[in-house]
Amino acid sequence: MNVKKIAALACAAAVAVLIGTGAAAAQGHTSKVFAGAKVNAGTVTHTIENGKHVLTLSDDFQVPDTPDPHWQIVDTKGRVFLLQRLKTKGAVAGLAGDRVVKSITLPSYIQDIAKVQIYCAWAEAVLGETTFDAKIMTVASAK
Repeated sequence: MNVKKIAALACAAAVAVLIGTGAAAAQGHTSKVFAGAKVNAGTVTHTIENGKHVLTLSDDFQVPDTPDPHWQIVDTKGRVFLLQRLKTKGAVAGLAGDRVVKSITLPSYIQDIAKVQIYCAWAEAVLGETTFDAKIMTVASAK
């Protein structure tokens, strides 16, 4: 083989690896089923979209009938991050009723995900939680 063929094969292999990595990131990671006092169905999927970490609830997830359900993340150090409400008022763009926020972009200060919880801010109670099979890193490791 000449040098040009070897270089072309190496370039093709590198492109294949990059495409495979991008496809794996697009596929994401799916959690176990939520379990708790009020939430016992559905999962959450972690994906990377445009370099940002996004969590999306599955179609079979049912928003609990509680006054103030929120997204909540617990990291591997036990830090708790209360995030956006699951329901927002639908008055935006002429919609009636509440709108369910099924997808959320994680803030950059969350370094990893140990648990995803649905938390009622009014009752100050975890309604259900789930985990992934492995820790989800959202920031490059400093090692």
